[in-house]
Amino acid sequence: MLSALLVMAGIAIALGAVLGYAAIKFRVEGNPLVDKIDAILPQTQCGQCGFPGCKPYATAIAAGEADINKCPPGGEEGIHKLAELLGMEFKPLGGNAVPKPKSVAFIDEATCIGCTLCIQACPVDAIAGAAKQMHTIIAAECTGCELCVAPCPVDCISMKVIEEKITNWKWKYPVYALNTVETTNVAGAALQKTNGRAPG
Repeated sequence: MLSALLVMAGIAIALGAVLGYAAIKFRVEGNPLVDKIDAILPQTQCGQCGFPGCKPYATAIAAGEADINKCPPGGEEGIHKLAELLGMEFKPLGGNAVPKPKSVAFIDEATCIGCTLCIQACPVDAIAGAAKQMHTIIAAECTGCELCVAPCPVDCISMKVIEEKITNWKWKYPVYALNTVETTNVAGAALQKTNGRAPG
């Protein structure tokens, strides 16, 4: 009995050592830029950018394989932040993408038949319910991706815009008009012309 336990313990230690070595030897280093980009994206996992989620889109941006203006939920504010992070110029939303107000899904519980198709479509598990039982939206978890709307066979899901209140209001990303500034060196002195006037 004791010998069997010792053998099992020895095997466990050996396997642990092998797994530990493999984890160090074959460790894949993450790209910190991808994490920074992913932190800016709204995490709706909606796929409107053409990628299956925010992390794959962030990876594509970091690799230079995707533009920064493909995320409608992030809107122009998100594009500004990405442009600032990456040192790029701002681009308006691309293609047919249009900015949308923040919204959450709403289920008409009297019409819901409990088919669970919306639960299967939700990427963030924001729908509670069971087969042939009434479903409901967990509003605090809903990202407004709209992926649950199309699968519903009885059209009982709609999107409700979240009203802007003092509790959820955010300062809009500032936009400034830039003036052309010309700088000329004359005998070691800088002469600046701003809006047609030289500094006194």
